[in-house]
Amino acid sequence: MDIKAFRLKNGGIVQLADKEKMQEWPIELPLLFIEYIRSKQLDSYGSAKKEVEIYLNEILEEVAIPRLISVLKGTDNQEIILALTRIEEISKKNAEMAKPIGRYLEDLLKKNDKQILKLAKAISENFAKAERKKELAKKRKIMRDKESLFLDGKINGEEYAKARKEYLTLKD
Repeated sequence: MDIKAFRLKNGGIVQLADKEKMQEWPIELPLLFIEYIRSKQLDSYGSAKKEVEIYLNEILEEVAIPRLISVLKGTDNQEIILALTRIEEISKKNAEMAKPIGRYLEDLLKKNDKQILKLAKAISENFAKAERKKELAKKRKIMRDKESLFLDGKINGEEYAKARKEYLTLKD
């Protein structure tokens, strides 16, 4: 079977690719599939949402991660480079999609191949940039809240200045 079907209470059906079919996909594709469904589609699945989440976790544990690990821990440098190149492209666009390989980057940083090192470092840097962006977004939100409180007269200038200083320190 090439699809996995989930029935909705309203009579509808949600169809997803089958795990066995995913074994034939390029190694990064199951990760992209999982992340896409989770971020863009999952909320629209209504009554089947929980079942789909469980299925996505199964895909992650049984297909995506094992295949990725086998390539990344393998000895074929060309295959590793190909996988890392694809993952690096993914991490540029959306670091969260590539996060599952984060724990395997340390081992790759110990390899002697210059191209593997370069790609692993680039992926690590993309993760760091994404984390920094998240931090800045949180601080920006806090800063907007403090600013509106200050303008409403609910906090004094000293508290506002302190919050502004923290924000600017992080921004640099």
